[in-house]
Amino acid sequence: MFKEFKSSSTCLQLPFICGSAQGSVYESTARTAKQGLVGPAPACVRWVCLVMDLRYLLSVYLNRRHSHLKALKLCANMSLKNAMTSDLLMDPGVCFSVVKRGGVVLEEGCAPMPREMSFPVPKGCSWHDLYDYIRFPSDGMKMPFDSIQKGETNQAPEVCDSPDRQESVCVNLSKPVRDRVSLIQQITTPKPRAKQRKVTLLTPTLPEVAPLRLSGAGGDGGCVDDGGVHVFAPPLDDDNDIITSRSPVFHSHSPVPEVACAEVSRPISLPATKASLQRKLHPDPILRLNRIIGFGGKTMRNVLWSKLGDEVIYPCHAVIVAMAICSGKQRFFIGHTDKVSALALNGSCSVMASAQADTHSLLRVWSYDTAQCLALVNTHAHSLSILSFSYSGRVLCGVGKDGHNKTMLVVWNTESVAKKGVVCVLGKAHTDVDIRAFQITCCDDMRMVSCGVGNVRLWRLRGGSLRSCPLNLDQFHSLEFTDLALLHSHTADADQEHTLFVSSKSGHILEVDYAAVAIKNVRRLLPTQPSHAQRREKQTFNTGPGIAVNSISVCEAFCATGSEDGFLRLWPLDFSAVFLEAEHEGPVCQVCVCEGGLKVLASTRCGSLGYLEVRSRGYQTLMRSHTHTVLGFSIDGLRRHLTTASSDGTVRVWEMDSMQQLYDFVSEDTPSSVAFHPSLPVFCCGSSSGRLRIFDITTASMLAQHRKHTESVVGCVFSPDGECLFSGSADGSLALYNSAHQEIPVLRVLGNVLARGVERAPDALVVSGDSSRLAFIGPTEHTVTVMDARSLDEVLRVDVSILDLDSPKLDSALKVCFSPPKPGHLLISTSANKILYVHTHTGKLQREVSGVHKKCCWSLAVSEDSRYLLTAGCNALKVWDYNMSLDVNSQVFIGHSEPIKQVSFTPDQMGVVSAGDALFFWDFLAHPQEAMLRSPPIFKSPSKGPSGDPGAVTNGMLQSNGMPRGAAPLPSLDVNSFERTAHDAFGELSLNEDAVLRRSLLPSPAPSPTPKHASFLQVTDRSGGGASPDKLANPLREEDLGASSKAERPDCYKHFSLRYNTSTPEQSAVAPPPGEEGLRLKAVIGYNGNGRGNMVWNPDTGLFVYTCGCVCVVENLHTGSQRHWLGHTEEISTLAISHDAHLVASASGSSTSSKSLICIWNVADGSRRNSMSFHKGAVQSMTFSRDDRYFLSVGDFSEQEVALWSGSCFELLCHVTAPWPLHEARFSPISDGLLACVGASGTLFCTIHMHGTQTELQVQSVCAPADVGDAELTSLCFNANGLLFTGTSRGQVCVWDCNTHRCFMTWEADEGEIGVMLCCGNRLVCGSNSRRLRLWSVAAVQTLRPQNTERPQDSSPAVLLEQEMQLDGAVVSAAFDDVMDMGIVGTTAGTLWYVNWVENTSIRLINGHKSKVNGVLFSPDESRFATCGQDGSLRVWALPSNELLVQFQVLNQSCECVCWSPGSAMPCVSGGYSDGTIRVFNLSSSEMELKMQPHSTAVCALQYSCTGLVLLSAGRDGLIAVISPVTGATLRVISDHKGAPITTIQSVRKQYKEFGLQGDELWLAVSTDRRVSVWAADWKLDKCDLLDWLTFPAPAAPENGDVLPPSLAAFSPSERGILVYTGYGVTKDITFYCLNKKQVLRTIALADWALCLSVSCKGRLLAVGSKQRVVKLLHSSSGRFQDFTPHGDSVHLCSFSPSGKQLLTCAHNEILLWSTHSL
Repeated sequence: MFKEFKSSSTCLQLPFICGSAQGSVYESTARTAKQGLVGPAPACVRWVCLVMDLRYLLSVYLNRRHSHLKALKLCANMSLKNAMTSDLLMDPGVCFSVVKRGGVVLEEGCAPMPREMSFPVPKGCSWHDLYDYIRFPSDGMKMPFDSIQKGETNQAPEVCDSPDRQESVCVNLSKPVRDRVSLIQQITTPKPRAKQRKVTLLTPTLPEVAPLRLSGAGGDGGCVDDGGVHVFAPPLDDDNDIITSRSPVFHSHSPVPEVACAEVSRPISLPATKASLQRKLHPDPILRLNRIIGFGGKTMRNVLWSKLGDEVIYPCHAVIVAMAICSGKQRFFIGHTDKVSALALNGSCSVMASAQADTHSLLRVWSYDTAQCLALVNTHAHSLSILSFSYSGRVLCGVGKDGHNKTMLVVWNTESVAKKGVVCVLGKAHTDVDIRAFQITCCDDMRMVSCGVGNVRLWRLRGGSLRSCPLNLDQFHSLEFTDLALLHSHTADADQEHTLFVSSKSGHILEVDYAAVAIKNVRRLLPTQPSHAQRREKQTFNTGPGIAVNSISVCEAFCATGSEDGFLRLWPLDFSAVFLEAEHEGPVCQVCVCEGGLKVLASTRCGSLGYLEVRSRGYQTLMRSHTHTVLGFSIDGLRRHLTTASSDGTVRVWEMDSMQQLYDFVSEDTPSSVAFHPSLPVFCCGSSSGRLRIFDITTASMLAQHRKHTESVVGCVFSPDGECLFSGSADGSLALYNSAHQEIPVLRVLGNVLARGVERAPDALVVSGDSSRLAFIGPTEHTVTVMDARSLDEVLRVDVSILDLDSPKLDSALKVCFSPPKPGHLLISTSANKILYVHTHTGKLQREVSGVHKKCCWSLAVSEDSRYLLTAGCNALKVWDYNMSLDVNSQVFIGHSEPIKQVSFTPDQMGVVSAGDALFFWDFLAHPQEAMLRSPPIFKSPSKGPSGDPGAVTNGMLQSNGMPRGAAPLPSLDVNSFERTAHDAFGELSLNEDAVLRRSLLPSPAPSPTPKHASFLQVTDRSGGGASPDKLANPLREEDLGASSKAERPDCYKHFSLRYNTSTPEQSAVAPPPGEEGLRLKAVIGYNGNGRGNMVWNPDTGLFVYTCGCVCVVENLHTGSQRHWLGHTEEISTLAISHDAHLVASASGSSTSSKSLICIWNVADGSRRNSMSFHKGAVQSMTFSRDDRYFLSVGDFSEQEVALWSGSCFELLCHVTAPWPLHEARFSPISDGLLACVGASGTLFCTIHMHGTQTELQVQSVCAPADVGDAELTSLCFNANGLLFTGTSRGQVCVWDCNTHRCFMTWEADEGEIGVMLCCGNRLVCGSNSRRLRLWSVAAVQTLRPQNTERPQDSSPAVLLEQEMQLDGAVVSAAFDDVMDMGIVGTTAGTLWYVNWVENTSIRLINGHKSKVNGVLFSPDESRFATCGQDGSLRVWALPSNELLVQFQVLNQSCECVCWSPGSAMPCVSGGYSDGTIRVFNLSSSEMELKMQPHSTAVCALQYSCTGLVLLSAGRDGLIAVISPVTGATLRVISDHKGAPITTIQSVRKQYKEFGLQGDELWLAVSTDRRVSVWAADWKLDKCDLLDWLTFPAPAAPENGDVLPPSLAAFSPSERGILVYTGYGVTKDITFYCLNKKQVLRTIALADWALCLSVSCKGRLLAVGSKQRVVKLLHSSSGRFQDFTPHGDSVHLCSFSPSGKQLLTCAHNEILLWSTHSL
């Protein structure tokens, strides 16, 4: 186009140069030409699609921005099709129509080429075979300078000098260029290319930076010729990150290359957390759902037969039940959160679909055989009422309502749901017609039929469009059609004629010819008329009402109808007469004929479900149920009967084992509470009218009726001895009856003793086990009264409203429950979501449990052995350890769709019953005689310490904070002797002046239990003086690990080694209650490059898991969203994934006091399935067998143990000790019992043998082949034929025959140690510490497999190096797809790369700091946050995407601190470096604006003034410099802190004459010698005056040489004039100092020294981090706190966002982003 490059302020001129035609005179001239490319374009040149990033061009070459493009001038002898501009990156190879139909998913920011710019492509051809695609800028470098060029593919690289040009700058790239898929792409046309080596190009920048030593670049040239199309631009690093330069491009031998900044694009980063090996409630689960009495919920119409007719499938509210009709055994499909509204099965009964009645209806697809959910689909409909599966199961249709209440039809493709869990939409349609029934035809999956009010329609899906054809109804157009049924054979041809039957409310049955779309016959079903023959006959079109048919089902022999009159009728297909019928209690709403026509299923509106046996003409009722909520129940343990009261107005008696209904009592008023007599077949029932009725079951008669109440009965109960009966009412009255007398007379009635209201029904009254005490809530909701059960004399009253002094409102009681007589507790659940353990006789509070449920607890029950507690809140059921002595004290169970009204143990203690929407019967799996504390398998059970001793617990005075409380009526709770158990002593402290936290030291080595309630730190009011708290005793427990530490670590990078860490996890950290966390983890930044094999990826399911510290991060590669698996307390060493991708195993290293922990995670829900601990050292490798039957773990060099576990229950089967340290192990893909391990001296071939129930691991060791010398075998993999490939520490690959255990081939595969190997098919991937990733073709290796024992001597031609990539670090993990085309690779640099061998591209997915992070800080507008580290990088991340926006790199320096400039007009970020320099970077231009060196030592603190007029910096020598950020000049130096490093500088605004000094700013500086200086400044007037000087006392430094904690201070944003300080001192605390009063106001005690401090402007929150890996969130006034322990190292950095809504914390290089909530 142009011959030379030119640029002006308004014009940019670019040359376009093509390689000369092959064989022409210009070709030889080009070889000697200076620029190398001359002559016209060859005649074979093709059409080219040229894509140019105009914003990039203008900003790089013109150094300015333009909003509009005025003109585009092309000067050449050429043809031009069209030109256009767009904000999207157009892909010419993608058809617009294909994308519109949903066949192709494009990356964000990409779009297909519009029709005006598209090129014709013949059918069967590819666009890239016919045309060229050029992108500018590209990822390559090619000369001549500043030109677009297209050259030959195989041109030798050469060094080319570029002329001097204008200074280039680094700019923000546009979205298409930053797109991670397009970063590497040059020309999409696939071309053969020779073996290439990636060469690293560097440019010299920023003359101040120290030199960079070149390494890892192949060759010595600075240019790469890869056959692509290139544009000269600022050079790109390996990640295609632009590197700006202030000097010309250098040759490869240039001595001073420097990197200034690099803008990086990456997907969303990741998060993490922690958990220790905890004592939990066992067995897990402790409940198992056995059976449910209930049917329906949203609708009674969804009942189905299984294919064999042996099971009936029906919904029970939120649970789907499959019930065997012979045995009555039930299977459950649990997962819905609301009532099921639709069900459908495919023809083979392998896949089932269900929808729930929610505001946004969710669709679940299930495997019918396993009851596992295969897919969860968001239907985008407000409700789904009908589902229909095609017979093949490939298509699923749904009918529902959209947001505008219009009928919506959706068709899904479910062909791949069983294998891949994929469900995609084929078509949608909106219609105004009513649809009552819908069905897919069996002959064609794309055809459907429907019926509704006034319409019958035939539907067809074609081309993504769903269209319908109405049936001509003629005079029947006004009928209300209710159901339809197709009569056809499943093996029929598609064009065979089918018959459609349609039923209606008027009794008309339409027989429709489906093929002809015409009505064949119309019949009307009429009720029978009395006649002498007494037989029923059909009378067509007779006058009078017809039979309202609700449902119809047909088979080849007959037709079944269910009608409003309650009859199930069977008709011949001509409807000549009824030949069989069954009458029901209510209208039949659905009928279903099983395959074969032998049984007919019927469901009724009154909640019954049964089937008619056609041959025997017998009817069997399968299920009866209440039609509304079950309000309460009572159990007769002697006869195993259960009675229920429901809001449907009935009281029913059930047989518990068979689930059959025995009796049904119908009342004119609504029953509200029921109770069985403890020994007689008698029960009482209270009703909404205030009546109490007593019934005798044996005679089905009422014994007595009383009306001593005016409002609803909220509770009725018999005493356990059967002598007394009590009833209580919502009007507050209480009645006592003599139940020993036959007439059950009234003995006493009291008024206004119960709390008014019906909320506490049905069990508002409880009686103690010895029948001596009666307890209830009253006379107010804040009090609990205990009476003598014989006389109703009050013996105790407990006021629950005075227990929580910090609550803004009075606490009220909700439910009460007596424990068995031995512990003698009265349990009270309160509105504050607590359970109080109160002594029955003294009224003293002995234990308090907080955070019981997400909402209030409305039912309680205690087991007879006082070891278990049942609670029900909202829709969840919990089982608790009664003594709350475990780390995890409860288990949660779901299934109810409505709030649970009542829960109870069965009298034999073998089961649990819960009632709400239905009756749930659970098996209680804990045997009554079983020990409560059980350890996981293989562990020794920890010894118990003393528990329950009131003398060993913390005693403290419960006092108020000075504000008077209203007097509670008659409190009987002894506040002055308020006692807590040892469980509560760790988390619940009172707010007082002199209270001391004392811990009883238990002899058990088990960790302290984690409280589940709100916790408080000791707050000491210092305004009036007070005693200082005692120091907290927390002795560490250690375990003797033998001589493992004496073992020598192998000299290879493959072997895992824990990063040096001096911190220890906090054993007494207080975990917040679920749902009440003040901090919630949002994201984790980084990948742990120190792990080995700590990344797994399953290309079939898309599962992508990697580790960061002690957290497993699960990331969705499409959306970037993350989940976190928290369970480890130490750094995770490796991961393993099962072959079905259902389980993931993670292993963390051992600490000084515990063994390594292996966690097994369920991928579906993220729950921890198992935890094992066996290896004393770190776990080096883990793997699953081919069928997931076995699981193998390998210990590190310190023990050399190989452990074999069961893959189902993960019990230890056997273990062996290896003769040398092992590096990796793998199972053979062709044999379940064969596995191999490689190590320091050779290979171990292991075989699994079973001897009865015993498992044995036989090991044969084979030394490394002589060809590898003394190298270690470091990695291995199997191919599909069972050949074993092993890599060595010297780069060789050995091939082994597993049958003979001989190595028959070796070759040199790399220059470094091979740490990762993967083989699939005929391709082998090797990754090494030379940072290379190589792809080998090993197709010929199998042919060289020897048939005898002799090794072939020369076999090197059998392998071929296909491709090679250079990465940024040694390869430590890798995962590829089944054809080895693409994969994910992890390196020691903390980077995860996406590798595509087809396109020869590598894209950075995850990146983080490799070394320690020194600073984290939010920007003022919270749109970004900045981090800096010891590696000299300063990185800026975007919020909320957490993407890395730009990275500023300075070599051979450490970036010590970072700060943001105030305001958002010109965002700048500044960094302080270890050489005493300060660099200011402009984010708009991504370049360095200013560099200054005000210090001779490292800069350790940096802060802008509030107005941005000056920049305050501090050095390690204690000098503070005041700098102008405009000129860089040092305005003044403050030397008051000289000699002590500065830890913190902070600046805030103040009123001008506040504190008696002029100035609009207040700033402070803190030094390590515990001195704090506070200054008032007016920088406009150059004024800065000292306001206050604080020195905090401290004892002498410890003699053991421990590093002292830093001194930290900050201004309180919520309390004006208050300074918050913490540091080394006499006590571990946080001090609040008043600048006005010049005194300490209060202190908050800490359990450990604070390493970092941040104060939030929201909610009076503080965050501190400690060496014990704890992030502690505190309330600055009350001392309430929560502990968070997801970090694996000392938490040394924390920073709240300016709004206080987010928090950044950091431990070493782990960066966690939290969202904050109130405490």
